[in-house]
Order: sequence, then C-alpha cells, then structure tokens
Amino acid sequence: MDISCLRFALTPNERQHLQEQGFLVVPEALDRAMTARLIAAVDRVDARERSPSHGKDRLLSFANILPEDDAFVDLIDLPTVFPKVWGLLGWNIYVYHTHLDVSPQLAEPPERPVAWHQDSMRVNEEIECHPRPRLSLKIGYYLTDVSGPDWGNTLILPGSHLTDELDCPNDGVSTPDGAVPVRVPAGAALVLDRRLWHSRSPNFGTHTRKVIWIGYAYRWLRPKDEMTVQHLHDRVDPIRRQLLGLGSSPNSAYDPKDEDVPLRQWLQEHCASDARWSPHHDRAQARPPLYGSRGKNTGRR
Repeated sequence: MDISCLRFALTPNERQHLQEQGFLVVPEALDRAMTARLIAAVDRVDARERSPSHGKDRLLSFANILPEDDAFVDLIDLPTVFPKVWGLLGWNIYVYHTHLDVSPQLAEPPERPVAWHQDSMRVNEEIECHPRPRLSLKIGYYLTDVSGPDWGNTLILPGSHLTDELDCPNDGVSTPDGAVPVRVPAGAALVLDRRLWHSRSPNFGTHTRKVIWIGYAYRWLRPKDEMTVQHLHDRVDPIRRQLLGLGSSPNSAYDPKDEDVPLRQWLQEHCASDARWSPHHDRAQARPPLYGSRGKNTGRR
C-alpha cells in the first residue's frame, strides 16, 4: 500500500460519529475514472444476470463480485476508505462478503419490499451479550447519484446499532420514527456498522441506482458468500492476499503469524498506534434500548 493513504486515516470526529450514530459518509471516495471503471464492470454483470427474460425492471443483488473484474478487487484496499476500516476493526481482518445492487426505476412499489433489519442473520439470534458486538462492517460505494428523495436511497436509523430490538412491524412497509434516507452524490461511500438497523427503499427516481458493497470482518468469522478468489492470490500483493482470506492454517485466524497479517507489519512500520489497536479500547458504552418491546421487529439479515 502507498503510505499516502494515511492522509485518509480515521479522525477522532469520524470515530465518535460512527460510535454514536452507527454510520459514516465518506464524500468523494471514488474519483470519476474509478467510478467509470466500476460502472462498466457493474453493467457487464447486469447485462448477463438481469436479461430481459429475467425481468429488466427487477432489482439485481449479485454476490461474490471480486472474480468478475479487477476494478472490484481494487476497492478492497481503496486508499480513501480502507484506512477507516482498519481504524475501526483493527488489522486481523479480511473481506468476507461482497455484492452489487442495481435498482431500476419503478412506477409502483416493489412486490417484495425489504424489511428493516440488522445484518448477519443468525449472529443476531445467537450472540448472548447486549449490545451485540460489531464483528463486521460494510462499505457501500454509490456509483450513481442518490442525493434526491425516493431515488432508491438506503434507509438508516441513526444510533440504532446499540439496540437489539426495533419497535417497528416486520412488514417491509412500515418505517420507524427517526429513520432517514442516505442522500449522497455519485462517488460517495457509506461506512455501515452491521448492527445499524437499515432497509432499502424503492427507486422512483429518473435513473438506475448502482451500489457496490464490500464487507469486512475479523479473520475468524466465516465468509458470507462463495468468495471464489483463490485464483487471485498469486497476482496480488501480501496485504491484498490477507484481505482475500489467505492464511497459513485455520488456526492463523485466531493466532496469526506475521505472514498471515502483513497489514499489521505495514502498520507497525508506518502507523504504530494502529498496529497496537484493540477493539476493547474503542467499545462504546452500552446504552438502554431506543425502543421498547411493543411491536418489536427482531428481523435479522
């Protein structure tokens, strides 16, 4: 990695905002050239996966995108955003999940709306502590403008990442009080704590919405999709190999050697404070739930 990426390190104000609100918007995360590369790659996948016979007016949500194009691989350590990832999760991390979303313009609400949820599905049922641990986060790269209302915006409930239950029917239509749409221009990125309650909204705008999601987790958490990236290991640098999930043994996820986590070595050389980082020093104070149990939504995703 180029040491210049440290210019985009997580700031104290950004850390506080994510701790308190559960999300962070990174403006101008992508330049125009990178945005154009990514749109071209997304369009190739879209043309194959969402052909007329499959319904051109339906949403495409396609996982395991890294094998599809090198432009997607270049996102995993993007200088403008990746320093914020290790600033929040530390160095024992990898990419455990990727997907792209293509949301066409709609004339009427979709038949299968997405209910409000926290990511990671069974994790939210089986973890015993409160609030649940962060464990992972994901970055949404917005390739098209979603600065207007009802343009397929991601809906979020700020501060709800410390809330295990939501006072909102799990019907995909109801919206909790305090929910807001993420309204950002093309090229912006959204850092999302997996615990933040969020949903998808229909796209009633004038153009197709295109977003790429890259999920990061600790190396001991299993991948969420196929992650067929083995063919990339021999042609990427050591830090990317770590991010693609390469390790010397299964136990290396729990007790890593230097060769398993070159990101730690890089940080020791260029940013010693982050090399010593521990999530226990970054843990927000537990707070009482924002919502009671009445009409609670425990939907997990």
